[in-house]
Amino acid sequence: MNDLKLVNGLHTRACGILLPVFSLPGPYGIGCLGKSAYAFLDFLHDAGQQFWQILPLAPTSEASYYSPYMSPSAFAGNHLYIDIEALVEKGLINREDLSGISFSEYHVDYQEVQATKNKLLRLAWQAFKDSREASLLSQFSNNHSWVLPFSVFIALKYKNDNAPWYAWPTEEKTCSAQSLENFHQKHQDAVDYEIFKQYLFHSQWELLHTYANQLGIQIIGDLPIYVALDSADVWEHQCIFQLDTATSRPTHVAGVPPDYFSKTGQLWGNPLYKWQDKKPATQNKLYQWWEKRLRHNLSLTDIVRIDHFRGFESYWSVPAEETTAINGTWIPGPGKTFFKEMEQRIGTLPILAEDLGIITPEVEQLRDELGYPGMKILLFAFDGDPGNSYLPHNCTKDAVIYTGTHDNDTAVGWFLSPEVIADDKFRAKRYARRFDHEAGNFHEDLIYLALSSVCNLAILPMQDILGFGNDCRTNTPGTVINNWQWRCAERFLNNQTSSWLRDQVAFFGRSPTKPKPDPTPKMTQDQSILSSWK
Repeated sequence: MNDLKLVNGLHTRACGILLPVFSLPGPYGIGCLGKSAYAFLDFLHDAGQQFWQILPLAPTSEASYYSPYMSPSAFAGNHLYIDIEALVEKGLINREDLSGISFSEYHVDYQEVQATKNKLLRLAWQAFKDSREASLLSQFSNNHSWVLPFSVFIALKYKNDNAPWYAWPTEEKTCSAQSLENFHQKHQDAVDYEIFKQYLFHSQWELLHTYANQLGIQIIGDLPIYVALDSADVWEHQCIFQLDTATSRPTHVAGVPPDYFSKTGQLWGNPLYKWQDKKPATQNKLYQWWEKRLRHNLSLTDIVRIDHFRGFESYWSVPAEETTAINGTWIPGPGKTFFKEMEQRIGTLPILAEDLGIITPEVEQLRDELGYPGMKILLFAFDGDPGNSYLPHNCTKDAVIYTGTHDNDTAVGWFLSPEVIADDKFRAKRYARRFDHEAGNFHEDLIYLALSSVCNLAILPMQDILGFGNDCRTNTPGTVINNWQWRCAERFLNNQTSSWLRDQVAFFGRSPTKPKPDPTPKMTQDQSILSSWK
């Protein structure tokens, strides 16, 4: 792992770009881990960037409207990101199998992408499983304890018509080492196919991550604090979640209380952890699971952003029978003890705390005592309060400043929105020493404020660099339509944009401290673990 700039106070001024993997360009309807990803890393390097922030790499499902924050696994990778061209190069798929494939370069049609990629991956599996390389799957599964339970879980979902695990037959609702082995033996092809997809994803991601580090670019991953109820994690580790033993359903679920934005709060529905269960066996299993999860995420990325960090100080617990989040209760979380224990087990934790929402002095104290940087969002800054903590003059070096996040409107979309108070827009313009009322250059105004701030790290969403409107936003919280779909067409990642951005970061002292050597040479698929496939 590199010398992480997110440790010990962000001593180096730098800049990065926020772009989900699914938003990368490419010919197969969704971003992937192939040439377009390597080209994007080259773009980052040329633009003087030192960080690439992504969203969770986890699988998504139609049941959760393809949200990467409600995944069937906290460990697995999204097989839709697998590079198809690499499989063609290795002879697992014929070039003719790709004829007629055509997708929009601007948005993801998940159903069409799944149908196409699943068909191609099935073809690749048929070619692979009879090869001499098939033994690699056992090695991969043995080296990653989560792989077999996840693969059996997905195979069981197919067997049970995609029903949630708590609605399965009694003998399948519980997970044990013996039951996993028994099911694997009876349904070997179905389970091994899922292992195969994870093997492909993690092999390709490891190559891409290595190439990023060769360019001096660190990847900021994203770890949601909660996991989905219908997930391999809850199915395998029911004893660490607040579940009714008779029904296997949650007794209490996660959410956030009513606030200015929502009169009824947000009812997320995730099962809660048994932080309050003081039985040594329960606590030991809970801590073991979290240790494994953190280790895994830190193997995939250089830094981990913990989503809803405040839930470790205290979390909103809502009785499962409620239909809104109103009647919840704040329950103390594991706090500093948890993180100190994780540091004892793992070592220094390069964590970025997502400290947005209802933040109390206790949450800020926890963040500061642990030395984790928090987040400052410029689109939250211009409400007229000179003490607003998101205003650049109130920021500190060890915070990470953003123009916006994946949950915000784009900068231009915010400025054009009739729901945003006109005075807020004027204050934002005035703060950047602009006195016009045009939205065309507002994204550049916010970028100026972010880059000129004292925060040592600035992260810019790709949409704000390009000046796109709200039709290109990534997600609208509280809605389920048209989210997680935006893609950046290849032509926008051009020399003009990278040159402009490189000049901006250099002017504000955010360029790499010394020139990075050219990579030796660019890693290709022929150097990967896939190289001997025939």
